[in-house]
Amino acid sequence: MSAPSRPMQPETAQVHHPYAAPAGFDAQLPAVHKASSVFFPSVEALRRTEWIDGSGYTYGLHGTPTTLTLQARLATLEGANHVLLAPSGLAAITLVDIALLASGDELLLPDNVYGPSRSFAAHELKAWGIAHRVYDPMDAASLEAALTPATKLVWLEAPGSVTLEFPDLRGLVRRVRERAPQALVALDNTWGAGLAFDAFDLGEGLAVDLTVHALTKYPSGGADVLMGSVACRDEALHRRLALAHARLGLGVGMNDVEAVLRGLPSMRLRYEAQDAAARRIAQWAQGRPEFVRVLSPTLPGSPGHEHWAALCRSAAGLLTLELDPRFDRAAVEAFVDGLRFFRIAWSWGGPVSLAVPYEARAMRSLATPFRGTLVRLCIGLEAVDDLIADLAASADAALKG
Repeated sequence: MSAPSRPMQPETAQVHHPYAAPAGFDAQLPAVHKASSVFFPSVEALRRTEWIDGSGYTYGLHGTPTTLTLQARLATLEGANHVLLAPSGLAAITLVDIALLASGDELLLPDNVYGPSRSFAAHELKAWGIAHRVYDPMDAASLEAALTPATKLVWLEAPGSVTLEFPDLRGLVRRVRERAPQALVALDNTWGAGLAFDAFDLGEGLAVDLTVHALTKYPSGGADVLMGSVACRDEALHRRLALAHARLGLGVGMNDVEAVLRGLPSMRLRYEAQDAAARRIAQWAQGRPEFVRVLSPTLPGSPGHEHWAALCRSAAGLLTLELDPRFDRAAVEAFVDGLRFFRIAWSWGGPVSLAVPYEARAMRSLATPFRGTLVRLCIGLEAVDDLIADLAASADAALKG
């Protein structure tokens, strides 16, 4: 920008100041570019600039250098070619549903699906003429029986929300490809985080079509950011998703993008540390009489352990305790309330350990194998011995008899 030909008034100078910082600044974190309006050198440039392929900038919602950098890094993490950012993990899920389904279509959900995803299907999608069916993710025949010519989208979760059953992903994807080739397969990959397994290369020539990732969890790592992503490899699918993303006006804050970029380099270290801590706690919990079952894909005997072992390199720092049915709701809640280091809160992947009780029967449409109340533990970055002592003390005090 050239200097003005005559002096400007102070207020004009603050808006149109000619100074530009010198090029060549280099540091670990990329710059944070904030903009709604993006300037063009000419009307011709405004008309020819394309945003959907990431080659140019048109408006803040459609990308800045900061968001394109995060998208590129997430694509590498997930093994994808294209990534879109959304304001939350749930926003990423609903984007996929809205972009890929129309009135008359059917959606399939695993019975252990993330609760808000089921709720969106039962309310908004139903109101728009989109039906949904529920299948047992641990029984490929159940999925096959639910498939119809109207099925256009099948959701997978690995493992299931709260109950942590790990399905046979290869087997489920194979059934969809063979019986409903018109359907796309989407995976909520928040638990795997792009680290535990490769969703776009499951082996035997099988892959999902797209993944959703709640960046709120491990990529952020600080429990202070809400964001989600949708990743895919196919160009046409990406364009379909990106156009819906634009029409919905979905955007993310650049300071939140900066926070996720800051968290990505340490994500594997945190993931593996929380995995190791969760395994120790799970092994300890197996020796406690108050817990009739400890649910974690890493444990032999936990539903789907063999599928996890065949596919995965690691696991997220989650486990769920199934309490003996003799303990009523008040006793279970006293156990959770009595924990010192485990805080009561939704979400996971941050530095603080969390505990939340659930009634499994209220979360399922199909028959459930769980008899007692469940308590999901999300393991943070505290010392494992302190967490075990905390759990033991609260169990001794609240779970008696």
